[in-house]
Order: sequence, then structure tokens, then C-alpha cells
Amino acid sequence: MGVEIKESDVSDEEFEEMKRFVSDYLSASVESESDGGRMRWYPWHSAEYRFNHTLNVVELATEIASREGADPDVVRVAALFHDIAKLEAEQDRHADEGARVAREYLTAHGEYPQSFVDQVTQSVREHSYQGPLSDVSLETQCLIEADILDKIGANGAVLMLLRMGYESRTHMDAGEMIDRVLDRGHDASRRVESDAAEGIAHQRLKRVKWFREWLEGEVPGLESRDDDPV
Repeated sequence: MGVEIKESDVSDEEFEEMKRFVSDYLSASVESESDGGRMRWYPWHSAEYRFNHTLNVVELATEIASREGADPDVVRVAALFHDIAKLEAEQDRHADEGARVAREYLTAHGEYPQSFVDQVTQSVREHSYQGPLSDVSLETQCLIEADILDKIGANGAVLMLLRMGYESRTHMDAGEMIDRVLDRGHDASRRVESDAAEGIAHQRLKRVKWFREWLEGEVPGLESRDDDPV
């Protein structure tokens, strides 16, 4: 029996070129918005944050894919393009627009097999799917799980604390904001299905819970949270 040769390998150089394209595309999406537009003053609506989120998702999705047996090239390229249209399209359209941009890029750069291009664009298009993850391909599942996981843990906690400043809240609201991260994390842990994603979610939730307990111990008057199952 012959060894199957995988034709869709993406070299490190090609992937770095893709990263530059995505970064430039996100930056260009907000260049003409002198007033900030669409709440750009919130950090997670900026090009800088969106690209950082993208890199986080690439790392998480690649890790999950390697542990679950998904195609790593499809997963990491789809993760890189998944939010490329986030800052220029409406929320309910950004996945379709991102798939379009990904297809145009992959078609114009390199000689990737059509099956590879189709898999990548399908994952980008379906990454906002809210139904059971058993309905999508393993590669799309890895991307969705990674996208969910980046919203919890340390990154989610920091974003919530930054939000306190934008909303002129005091440190006494820190417990409430971290509780939102915990609640989001519990929702995420119930939705992910792979063993790899479940393990990452559990680890991140433990750390956020520890931070919540640290706050309780050092901020007098902060109400404790007794209903956390982690």
C-alpha cells in the first residue's frame, strides 16, 4: 500500500505571508473611521485586539487539532482567516465575508488543491455556528472550540477588567466582572466536545476561580461566590 502524499501543506513562509495579509486587512478595515465607529474605543473592537485574538485562536485551534487528529493546515489557516471581516461587516455577515476573502486569497496565492480551499472556507463560514458541534466537520469543531476558549481564562478576565475602566466602574465591581468570565467559561465548557478543549477549559476556569478567591481575600466588602462548581 502506497503512502498518501498530503498536497495541501502550508509552509511557514506561506503562513507568515498570510498573517501579514490578515493583519494589514484588519488595520485597513478601520483606517477611514475617524470617529472610531462601532465602539472601536472598546479594546476588543480594535484591529490590534482582533489580530491578537486571531493569533490566540490559531494557537489554540492548532493544539486541539493535533490532539484530536484534525487536519492541522486546514485548521490553522481557517483560524487565521476566521475574523478577517469582523471589523468591516455586520456580525451576522462576517463569517460569510471572511470565507469569501479567504477563498480569494488562497486562490490567488500558491497552488492549493481545491479540496483544501473548500475545507478552509467552509470552516471560516461555519465558525459562528451555534448548534451542536457534532453537526460540523472536525476541523470546524476545532476552530469553534478555540474561538470559544479564547474568551475565557486570563484573556477574558483582563478584558473584563479593562471594561471596568471604560465604564467608570470601581474596584468593588471586580468580583462581578470576573463572575461574568466564570459564567461564560461554564457555558463554554458545556458546549465544547473534544477532550482537548474540555481540558483547556477546565484549566482556565480553575485559574479564574483562583483569581476570584484572591480578590475576595484582599478587597474588603467583596461578596463571595459560593455556587462555582469548578
